[in-house]
Amino acid sequence: MAGNSIGQLFKVTTFGESHGPAIGCVVDGCPAGVTLDLDFIQSELDKRRPGQSRIVTRRDEKDRVQVLSGTFEGKTTGMPITLLIPNEDQRSKDYDHLKDAFRPSHADFTWHSKYGHRDHRGGGRSSARETAARVAAGAIAQLVLQPLGVQIHSYVSQVGAVSTPLNYQELDFSNIEKTEVRCPDLEVATTMIELIKEIKKQGDTIGGIVSCCIQGVPAGWGEPVFDKLQADLAKAMLSINAAKGFEYGSGFEGVGMKGSEHNDLWEPGFKTRTNYSGGIQGGISNGMEIYFRVAFKPVATLLQPQWSVQKSGHSVLLEGKGRHDPCVVPRATPIVTAMAALVLADHYLRALALSAAQKGV
Repeated sequence: MAGNSIGQLFKVTTFGESHGPAIGCVVDGCPAGVTLDLDFIQSELDKRRPGQSRIVTRRDEKDRVQVLSGTFEGKTTGMPITLLIPNEDQRSKDYDHLKDAFRPSHADFTWHSKYGHRDHRGGGRSSARETAARVAAGAIAQLVLQPLGVQIHSYVSQVGAVSTPLNYQELDFSNIEKTEVRCPDLEVATTMIELIKEIKKQGDTIGGIVSCCIQGVPAGWGEPVFDKLQADLAKAMLSINAAKGFEYGSGFEGVGMKGSEHNDLWEPGFKTRTNYSGGIQGGISNGMEIYFRVAFKPVATLLQPQWSVQKSGHSVLLEGKGRHDPCVVPRATPIVTAMAALVLADHYLRALALSAAQKGV
């Protein structure tokens, strides 16, 4: 099936289903000699794993990653790296009532329409469980980028109507992991947490926004015309489950500005006075901080009755069962970081390849 891989030079293919024996990925193109810090990879997975706090799903997966290939004596060999994450806490019986019915706003009907056959247990391949493999691969990409000084900070900036009024330049990123909602504005974070708890009590769900700031990307990463850096970032972010919108730099707010206000004027040292461009111009990084926002819809599974249809086309009243997130954004932050890292690692290697070609190497 097409659509299981991302990247050209730093290429990642994920595999596995929500209620299968395991999920995982193959990372192909990682340079040799990178120290594979398993503690760091596990720490990124721990940020995404279910059951970590009171405001996320209670599915109790430890997400202990196993490295099956591509390393020797703690370093990458340049060969494909295979990562495996066992599924340990499936409750497939929670989905028995969905064998012949389609949940509202899920991928059930569309997958059935495309393939004529689907795994109804938690959505199978369309489940957000698949994103654990992305986080593991993204952690390796971060290890590739770290010696270059690239740092990726993803955080929750909005839950429902509750948002921080502070932009990325005003926030202390060291506060991100201080609360279970991962908002670095600690006062606003408290309000977000209370809102999610209330929504959970109602058996309902709510959406939110994950913002991301990337520091240390040099000028020159990105490929015109169709592989613009922001275009690849957009595709990566919109491939995440429940993602509904992407904007970078000034985004939609920029339409209310005049060109004389919006232009980022250059200053000595190749810095811009403002950064409405979001660190990218002409599809290529300009050396300034890259920042963007990703909007996530309310989780589609509610613990409330909802009308839907069966395969036969007849109406059916469904009620969500099992363990689900009332709000996806606290666990989406490491996924956003991972996808950004995968895109940047790929464009870093592409920039290296171009430089080598220009030098005749």
